[in-house]
Amino acid sequence: MKFTIGYRTLKTAIGAGLAIALAEWLGLDFYTSAGILTILCIKITKKKSIISSWERFGACILGIGFASAIFSLVGYHPYALTILLILFIPTLVSLNLKEGIITSSVIILHLYTLQKVTWEIVLNEFSIIVIGIGMGLIMNLYMPSVEKILLNMQRELEKRYKVIFHEFHLYLAHDKHEWDGKEITECADLISNAKSIAFRDIENHFLRYENQYYHYFKMREKQFEIIQRMLPIISSIDKTYVQCEKLGSFFERLSAAVHPGNTAVLFLDDLENMRQEFREMHLPKDRDEFETRSKLYQLLQDIEDYLIIKSKFKK
Repeated sequence: MKFTIGYRTLKTAIGAGLAIALAEWLGLDFYTSAGILTILCIKITKKKSIISSWERFGACILGIGFASAIFSLVGYHPYALTILLILFIPTLVSLNLKEGIITSSVIILHLYTLQKVTWEIVLNEFSIIVIGIGMGLIMNLYMPSVEKILLNMQRELEKRYKVIFHEFHLYLAHDKHEWDGKEITECADLISNAKSIAFRDIENHFLRYENQYYHYFKMREKQFEIIQRMLPIISSIDKTYVQCEKLGSFFERLSAAVHPGNTAVLFLDDLENMRQEFREMHLPKDRDEFETRSKLYQLLQDIEDYLIIKSKFKK
């Protein structure tokens, strides 16, 4: 079993300890609740942390108000607590503060345990809320850069694209069938994970609403859909036709040119020249040749779509 301590775990542990220490130093009752609030407010992104903190703060303040009203009217009895929660929880849900249900319930239970609501008690609970949530927000100010991770994922994805196109070349030009196709699955996983990390990076920057890597992997995702479209066409083509060898050579050059830069325009010109060559060739002699030529033209169209997507991408 692998044992690791991540940066989020460290932030949570340190933040909870500091929140409890500060609340205890101030002489607050139920000071450990500040640590619980801190733990709950440390999220995977800054944006989620702020949203969670706001929901918990609003819910806790409402909880104090509801508890003061219900307990004053009904008294400090278990059925009073039941009535309070029946009214309180739907209110939080309707106000989109459902993240704060648990933490506000803790505050309510504090008041129930003390069997009274005074300004001193309200100030105590308010201080716990501010310390716990505030410490969570402070600890979440630090988010490690994911640029190196995304850059590495970009390189890994391009490496697999190169392999895929090289295998297309071998299959079309040399009729080799040894490829197991594992790069296809790896590409799908890489794109999905990279997009998730890039989107998380967007939520960690309040003044930045986009991420260049996110756009890059979205572009590669569209290209990957086309690559998947090519697979059944390539696997069903009769490799004895000379056009297959030309396409195989094209894929080999395409493989060598997979990188973040934009050379798609040059390949689009080559593709148009190849299409013109195909048009000038003799008409199909039989049904099999006709079907093969149709698949080749479809493949040319898919390659063109692949290149157009890249040509529109601005680094």
